[in-house]
Amino acid sequence: MTGLNALKLDANVVVLGTDRVGKSALTVRFLSRRFIGEYGNIESIYSHNVVMDGRDIHFNIWDSPYCQDLSMETSPYEKKVQWANGFVLVYSICDRASFNSVTKLIQFIKDFPGMDKVPMVIVGNKRDLNHRRTVLSEEGRMLALTIDCKFYEVSAAENYHSVLMVFHGLIDRIWESKSAIKKQAGIKGIVKSMSAVFARRRTDLL
Repeated sequence: MTGLNALKLDANVVVLGTDRVGKSALTVRFLSRRFIGEYGNIESIYSHNVVMDGRDIHFNIWDSPYCQDLSMETSPYEKKVQWANGFVLVYSICDRASFNSVTKLIQFIKDFPGMDKVPMVIVGNKRDLNHRRTVLSEEGRMLALTIDCKFYEVSAAENYHSVLMVFHGLIDRIWESKSAIKKQAGIKGIVKSMSAVFARRRTDLL
């Protein structure tokens, strides 16, 4: 990436997790700095522009209700997975089942062709309810290590900055991923051009 375009990025982000883990609260906290505790089971797509580390980022964030159907043939997540450049996978530190569901979501996403290295971040929400904790921080960190992604424990209710770091962390990974893809495409283009040149030279010598 060179020139002005090197400082611009469009990022499609899908926020996934079971119900009542704070997906919408996390998303709205990032977008508006405000905390809203109660949401219906609704699906929303938000657009948001922000400058991060001198880069102009245009977010499209798909906040999705949870679906237990993780069959690749029938799951409503299929369109979201194909659309996404990155994922925020959220569980509640007070809900063991929600943590287990994140593991299943990771596998579901990685089973899609070309998605085995898609950028992800894992988020343990509701840190303000530490007295009700059923998932240890170390468990979240270990899960993140197994898929080489970043892990955060946050309280969307109490702290905007930690939520901001979640999306900063994901953007860093998306940026690296897109840069690597462009670099690889550039190398393939050079190789293809050189092959064409050598092929013409061989033809000329005949």
